[in-house]
Amino acid sequence: MSDIEKVRCLIIGSGPAGYTAAIYAGRANLSPVLYEGLQPGGQLTTTTDVENFPGYPQSITGTELMEDLKKQAERFGADIRFGMATASDLSKAPYKITIDEKKVIEADTVIISTGATAKYLGLEDEKKYQGMGVSACATCDGFFYRNKEVAVVGGGDTACEEALFLASLASKVYLVVRKDYLRASKIIQERVFKNDKIEVLFEHNAIGLYGDDGVEGVHLVKRKGEADEEKYDLPISGFFLAIGHTPNSDIFKPYLKTDDVGYILTEPGTPKTNVPGVFAAGDVADPIYRQAVTAAGSGCKAAIEAERYLSEKGL
Repeated sequence: MSDIEKVRCLIIGSGPAGYTAAIYAGRANLSPVLYEGLQPGGQLTTTTDVENFPGYPQSITGTELMEDLKKQAERFGADIRFGMATASDLSKAPYKITIDEKKVIEADTVIISTGATAKYLGLEDEKKYQGMGVSACATCDGFFYRNKEVAVVGGGDTACEEALFLASLASKVYLVVRKDYLRASKIIQERVFKNDKIEVLFEHNAIGLYGDDGVEGVHLVKRKGEADEEKYDLPISGFFLAIGHTPNSDIFKPYLKTDDVGYILTEPGTPKTNVPGVFAAGDVADPIYRQAVTAAGSGCKAAIEAERYLSEKGL
């Protein structure tokens, strides 16, 4: 029989949203329990320097920032554990979350902050140069490529928006597009084509990266016909993936409303899901901004709403 533990507030996920929720829930005496998931600290731990999180004028590494938030949450009594949510039953309160397919947590309130996973091409070099020229967030890392040449992979709205953002910083932006057309909306396409700094490379695939102490270039294949292709190397300093994110929401989908991609839908301006007492914070419910500071803000909202819910229910 499964080991069952009862808690008032369960937080699933350990990025800026989860840790901030734990800080607020701890200060509200909710005795929160937080499970960190497979990647303690979340996506931010794959970023080297974070320069746009308020309060760190000299910048800070993503790992250090998450460690600071974790210590702050623990200071206020949050019980932070290593483990992964593998199943959920949100059909009625108290809600049941299974950890590592063994332990069952019965929770009066649940804050889901499981994040979203950036899609990569699957190249070994993407792992090799992670944080050394490879990024899945232009807004986070674009500043490090001022006056340098970079490449963005993708042909949708996100890729075009990232290319336009990078064009305001970099000296040259190559947009690497697998197909012979862009999938982005017409107005964004027009902005891309009008920008002198952006060069669109249609029918191109990135097959690898090279460089000694970081990315110095990308190996490309250009399709020239049905059976004809040309391989060549393109010198760049930054390689940005913009082919989408996958929200980590699968185990909650039988109970929570999501959009077509899998982002959890919340009441506008709040972290409230369609299940009372269950809240979603951070990138798992945010297909638009995906920033550490917006995730932290939503974690704050989720904890405040959880405290209100418990108070109203007399729990």
